[in-house]
Amino acid sequence: MQDTDWDYLIKGGLVFDGKGGHATREDIAVADGVIVARGANLDTDKAAKIVDAHDQWVIPGMVDVHTHYDLEIEVSPGLPESVRHGTTTVVMSNCSLGLAYGAQRKDGDDPVVSCFARVENMPKHVLKKVADMLTWEKSDAYIDHLHTLNLGPNVVPMIPHSMLRIEVMGLKESVSREPTDAELGEMKALLQKGMEEGYAGFSTDALPFHFLANDPNRDKQIPTQFASYKELKALTSVVREYDRVWQATPPKDSPPNTIKTFLLTSGRLHGKPLKTTVVAALDVHTNRNIVRLGKLLATILNSSFLDGRFHLQALAAPFKIWADGMYSPLSEEIDELRELIETDLEDREGRQKLLNDPGFITRFRKMWLSGKSGFGPARLKRLLRLEDYAFSRALDEMIIEKCPVTSWEGKSFEDIFRQVPGLKGADSAEQALIDQYFSDVRDEADFVLATLRAFDTDLIWYTVTANRDPEKTRALLMDPKLLPGFNDSGAHLTNMAFYDCNLRALQLAQQGGAADVGYMVKRLTRDVAEIFGLPVGTIKVGAPADIAVINPVALKAYDAEANVQRVYRDEFEHEQLVNRSDGVVTLTMIGGKTAWRENAFAAALHREKFGRPLLVNQAAPAAMAAE
Repeated sequence: MQDTDWDYLIKGGLVFDGKGGHATREDIAVADGVIVARGANLDTDKAAKIVDAHDQWVIPGMVDVHTHYDLEIEVSPGLPESVRHGTTTVVMSNCSLGLAYGAQRKDGDDPVVSCFARVENMPKHVLKKVADMLTWEKSDAYIDHLHTLNLGPNVVPMIPHSMLRIEVMGLKESVSREPTDAELGEMKALLQKGMEEGYAGFSTDALPFHFLANDPNRDKQIPTQFASYKELKALTSVVREYDRVWQATPPKDSPPNTIKTFLLTSGRLHGKPLKTTVVAALDVHTNRNIVRLGKLLATILNSSFLDGRFHLQALAAPFKIWADGMYSPLSEEIDELRELIETDLEDREGRQKLLNDPGFITRFRKMWLSGKSGFGPARLKRLLRLEDYAFSRALDEMIIEKCPVTSWEGKSFEDIFRQVPGLKGADSAEQALIDQYFSDVRDEADFVLATLRAFDTDLIWYTVTANRDPEKTRALLMDPKLLPGFNDSGAHLTNMAFYDCNLRALQLAQQGGAADVGYMVKRLTRDVAEIFGLPVGTIKVGAPADIAVINPVALKAYDAEANVQRVYRDEFEHEQLVNRSDGVVTLTMIGGKTAWRENAFAAALHREKFGRPLLVNQAAPAAMAAE
């Protein structure tokens, strides 16, 4: 192809180039995977294909900074649920989980299944099939493997701490003790090797939501949770040396440990700043102090005195969580609920046995009713919205979406509970079910237990635990101390759907006009790319042609909450919650190839390479480095 020939001409769009300014109306020419020209009224005769973008936004392809796509790319490398929303780059291996060291099967343990099952909420037999496919054992071989996949978006791998611990210590030892000095030295060496190979960073996790799924460790959190401050300091010193990113979560139940841990970002205290991105800045309903403390922490750590590089991620949506029975990440935080979901998804008999156990019933009732009446610390915390748990246990906030008693659908638990006694079914079968399970209900704890006994995972319900106020959510997203992110794409398949949250961030910014849109485009593209050291996130000559075209009228009208769907994914042999923003993104281009256009995927998605692994030691094109 001649230099003057173009594969595409994107014509007449309002171009936000990622620098943060207002849009300019111009054309963009693409050839051989890169942007080769920008300007007004470019020659249409030079282009093989014309994309009419009049009155639409043309922006750099967006970056999803927090995903768990490590397993999905093995069975569905096109990542369609991100591509359709204009995302062209995804950061993987978050929260200490990833595939840098392959299956890691040793001594009868299956770490991929045990670590991922309760995070993905996916049947174990599917995870085992994926683990069977993982033939590599070293981090450099994993990068080689990523290059063989027919990727949709570009993927950004990190070294995951739980898997690093397992690689050095074995699964059993990694969840039972601290490493020896020799083992810590080996972990540092492997982490350094990963940095040399171009991994973008290192991920850890300290939130109380991620547990192992296989015996004999179902009651134990994933390996990263067992790391001491000494271990984190030693490992992040390697990340600091290479100017890479530490992705982390806070030990939320210990403010002193949170402060101590994240002081690791400080250049003043440690000689050089450590780029740190942390989940998450959420306006949690049960504890109004969390977001305030998070913003204060970001202000202090990034002050000139401490010289930190601390980026707290903010979610651009209500934190709406679905549960199948009690299978939900919120349940992991509460002992009695976690007991229920320690059973495998298919083990209904095990859950029924537990739900009818007198000891469990006593513990459950005490937990469920705690703070809801009387006087005492628990009651005071609940009244002041300073509770320890994210899940409120409020029946009026638990909305039934699907139930064998179909007349309950769309109603809250409270709506149904208020009908006790006297519940009625629509037919004799429903009435028999109600009579069997609900005749002895005395209070709301009994009602919840009866509901779980009657329906198990056939009951699907949701609750919103954070970001209930759109104005407060918008304020968080627009705060320069915070970073739009925490979409959790690819995790908790039937519990959350935030694949469209980059679009939701743009929609919230749109309320403030063009200047705010330009700012948000920059935050979702160039800013993230600069933090992670990636050669993406801008529209300029010589840049990779990773581009999204967005219809601003459709975006303004988009009702994200009404467009969550539950679909069956053949690849997972399982259902998944997804978002459908059809009409909003009219084009997603990755590497100069059309992956999504006018509500349809390219036939070549999954069959051909669109994106590529992005490694930090890959030099950016000269045009990318120049302003």
